[in-house]
Amino acid sequence: MSLDDTQRTERGRTAEPAGGPEMPTPEVREVTARSVHGGLALFLGLVGVLAGAAACVGGGRMLADGSTAGGAALLVVGVLVVIGSVFGMAGLNMVAPGEARVVQLFGRYTGTIRVDGLRWVNPLTTRTRISTRVRNHETAVLKVNDAYGNPIELAAVVVWQVQDTAQATFSVDDYVEFVSTQTEAAVRHIAIEYPYDAHEEDALSLRGNAEEITEKLAAELTARVQAAGVTIVESRFTHLAYAPEIASAMLQRQQAGAVIAARRKIVEGACGMVEDALARITAQDYVELDEERKASMVSNLLIVLCGDRAPQPVMNTGSLYQ
Repeated sequence: MSLDDTQRTERGRTAEPAGGPEMPTPEVREVTARSVHGGLALFLGLVGVLAGAAACVGGGRMLADGSTAGGAALLVVGVLVVIGSVFGMAGLNMVAPGEARVVQLFGRYTGTIRVDGLRWVNPLTTRTRISTRVRNHETAVLKVNDAYGNPIELAAVVVWQVQDTAQATFSVDDYVEFVSTQTEAAVRHIAIEYPYDAHEEDALSLRGNAEEITEKLAAELTARVQAAGVTIVESRFTHLAYAPEIASAMLQRQQAGAVIAARRKIVEGACGMVEDALARITAQDYVELDEERKASMVSNLLIVLCGDRAPQPVMNTGSLYQ
């Protein structure tokens, strides 16, 4: 398949995974640029410069000795060789690890150099440096409304890397700004889809289901930034809290829920202890209890076990029924 066929794709829109937006089909894909080892090109260029300089010196001497035609011809050849050698060495590129060069010939994409070291390509081409290193992007603290309409604050950090240098260069104006904007959009979209705290037990929430929400965030980010040739390595929420204007009210609600849960646990344990006490008294015949005495005993035990203060004993000097 020729390079033209590789670059020619149908214009249109492609459906992305569920929950993600539709992004345009990329018009160009990364291919490997034709390049040779730069050491050989540098050696040949230096040899050409030296040879051209020697020819110029020889031509000058011939002109000084009176050989006009031969000296002029040798001088012209020497100048052309020097110019050609210098022009040829303009195609040398130093590619560092974690970098690539996007090569264009008169505006036409011809390929990408990913091999690090000194490489040589056509001197008429332009080479754009692009980083392929892993990068971090942390959003500012965003204030949005969750699924229940409560204002919350959240921020996220995204680890990303350029996967397709051609798409990153030609599909978007600025791929770094594109990732930043799409990250903020994805975080906002996830925040309004789920509540901070779910009222139902099986419902997903931002605070209670961090791992599931993080996976959904990564999937949506992948769908959003793949048009720029970027891959998402990892994404995490770094800040998640209620907005200050409702934080105190929500804290009271959480405290009330914790108190109710603790009380429920205490009552459950107290009932078990009372049941066990009555069963042991009945089984070992410590004392015979009628229904009224059992009710009084249960009431006293529950008050002692469920109360949040130390009980004050009362001595009964009479009978139970007085």
